[in-house]
Amino acid sequence: MTEIKFKRVEGNRDLPVPAYATDGAAGMDLRAFLPDGPVTFEHGDLEIISTGFCVELPPGTEMQVRPRSGLALKTGFIIPNSPGTVDEDFRGCVMVGLYYLGRDPYTIRHGDRIAQAVIAEVRRYPTVVVEELSGTERGSGGFGSTGRN
Repeated sequence: MTEIKFKRVEGNRDLPVPAYATDGAAGMDLRAFLPDGPVTFEHGDLEIISTGFCVELPPGTEMQVRPRSGLALKTGFIIPNSPGTVDEDFRGCVMVGLYYLGRDPYTIRHGDRIAQAVIAEVRRYPTVVVEELSGTERGSGGFGSTGRN
């Protein structure tokens, strides 16, 4: 069986290893590693929060760091580069950028679930420069080109 390997960063003695909360969950919960204490966000704040774990992914995969729907909808946190990509050859600490859109101050505490990690297969293709691309009905209209609704 292929494994995802996690290594605790120095000082992380208590956070649970990222894991699937249920048998049907697509993402593993990522928690805030805040050994120096909580972080309080005001509207418009952007902070990079450590998860307390480094990762080794199986070959041919990536880790997508995505918002937790409950945190996003109930509090106003978004991940500005969502989904964030952790490449298979990265071995550093997984970090999560959180941007706060809520109105009232909100505090993230050590161990709070702040994001989810989805492991996805990656396919790589050779690239080639051509003089022409094949035509389609859609063409190259850009943003909003498929309709007004």
